[in-house]
Amino acid sequence: MTAAGTVGALGAEGLRARLRGAGLALRCGPVVWRVRSPLAEVARHLAGLYAAHPLAADGFADYHVGVAPLRGPRRWLRPQVRFLFDGEAPFHPLPRAQAAACLEWGMNWCVGAHGHAWLVLHAAVVARGAHALVLPGPPGAGKSTLCAALAHSGWRLLSDELTLLDPATGDVLPLPRPISLKGSSVAVIRERFPDARLGPVVPDTRKGDLAFLAAPPASVAAMEAPARVAWIVSPRYE
Repeated sequence: MTAAGTVGALGAEGLRARLRGAGLALRCGPVVWRVRSPLAEVARHLAGLYAAHPLAADGFADYHVGVAPLRGPRRWLRPQVRFLFDGEAPFHPLPRAQAAACLEWGMNWCVGAHGHAWLVLHAAVVARGAHALVLPGPPGAGKSTLCAALAHSGWRLLSDELTLLDPATGDVLPLPRPISLKGSSVAVIRERFPDARLGPVVPDTRKGDLAFLAAPPASVAAMEAPARVAWIVSPRYE
């Protein structure tokens, strides 16, 4: 880890102070996000599921993002939140109960839409040593569930959602962030891997009820180690 420490080392008060102030400089593989939010839900999500992630030194960040409550009546009546990118809101607001999903989906969008330094594939990816298994598939195919199971069975999580390929070397660059589990997958992973760190269920999203699963600490610790594509498997849940 870097000399800047980890998210978990900040403690609850330190984390909230950064989120409300200059921002939390969060490093994940080749990407640095600077996250701001006054919301307790966002602070709890980051404390619970990003504790092992390193902090970046103050200064440059690839993406400046945030989750903020709407002003006016929506702050109190069926409260809503919005994702912010460079101070602008690129998406429609979501219910406040979905603040964690709002942040995660927005972070995915940052890399998918603006990660021009890499070839970005919509696929999960795990690795054994330096050999990567890429898991492409449409929504509902089961790639996140399979990815979660493998990541807690001796494989290294590189990414649940976005496979980053370095065009200069062909390497897969790790981006180990929380895995999004939907519907019955949450109970399956919780039962099979009781030590896995799952966040609370986020209700009634556009993808149904879901929960986020923290990246295993060993995968986070190895986020600087690239892998080479060895296998491509397209899972299909039946």
